[in-house]
Amino acid sequence: MHRVVWLMKVLWAVSIITATTAIGAYSGWVGHGIVGALALGFVGFVAGCFVWRPSMIMQLLT
Repeated sequence: MHRVVWLMKVLWAVSIITATTAIGAYSGWVGHGIVGALALGFVGFVAGCFVWRPSMIMQLLT
């Protein structure tokens, strides 16, 4: 059971971080070309690292 929970957490983290990176890269590509895609992709990656664990956001805000 412990492995199933661990696997779900890993899949959740990977999917959230991948999605936010892809959204950032796409919006950067559409608006600013390759440099924008790289920059906003990185911003999306950093945002995804914070979003995948909501308790981290709450700790930052308090």
